[in-house]
Amino acid sequence: MMILLGLVVVFGLVFGGYFLSGGSMSVILHALPYEGMMVGGAALGAFIMANSFGVIKGTLRAGGMAFRGPHWKPNDYSDLLKLLHDLSRTYKSGGAMGLEEHIENPERSSIFNKYPRISASKDVQGLIVDAFRMVTMEFDDPLETEEIINRKLEAHHKHVHAPIEALNTLADGLPAIGIIAAVLGVIKTMASVNQPPEILGGMIGGALVGTFLGVFLAYCFVMPLAQRATQVEEEDASVGHVIRDVIVAIIKGYPPSLCVEIGRGNIPPAIRPDFSTVEREIKMAA
Repeated sequence: MMILLGLVVVFGLVFGGYFLSGGSMSVILHALPYEGMMVGGAALGAFIMANSFGVIKGTLRAGGMAFRGPHWKPNDYSDLLKLLHDLSRTYKSGGAMGLEEHIENPERSSIFNKYPRISASKDVQGLIVDAFRMVTMEFDDPLETEEIINRKLEAHHKHVHAPIEALNTLADGLPAIGIIAAVLGVIKTMASVNQPPEILGGMIGGALVGTFLGVFLAYCFVMPLAQRATQVEEEDASVGHVIRDVIVAIIKGYPPSLCVEIGRGNIPPAIRPDFSTVEREIKMAA
């Protein structure tokens, strides 16, 4: 929603200001298809050369992520805390044997199946399963456990962030690509120096549309899109941080309710459920 609002403001004020100042839209509209073909074609070709097929597909997902916003909603974080509490309590009461059926077959687990949104994410489910598997194997060094989970989170972050980096690189290159289109327009103009001044003026104006297009797309569309995707990705990454802190607290021997409270602190403040709400929902789910 905010992206669409921003685009309306950008287009309205940029082109509105240009038009109200006496600028002619006909020059831009006449040159736009050709300059757009050159700028867009060069940008697309360079983007394809610079990235793998997986990163290119990921870029489309990153764009969609920027428009949709964070995947994990407040209710999802509440469900995550309840899921982790259930698993932690099961481990406290039944030990490794009590957890085995849930971590070895999470698709059939009565605990995981209570929280379908969490279970539907293979990355999150896999991180929970792997982390609790370390607990059942009596991997009792909290610092080493935290480091191992951090490495998993970092690897996932690099995978998700690669398409966003590709968008940032594209934004950095677009102004220079616009200059390429403008130079070609100047070359065409110099080959027509025998034309009247009004024709030459239109040709030079058309050539400058290429520079405008490159800068406009870079700083008013691609870069803001990449920035928003970065914000969304960082907010969604909080799920992994919650899981990590709960697991470390379990290994330290804290009771399940305290483990969940420690994990709750890593939820983004704007959507973090308060302590009493989490406590009440855990009691209701018990």
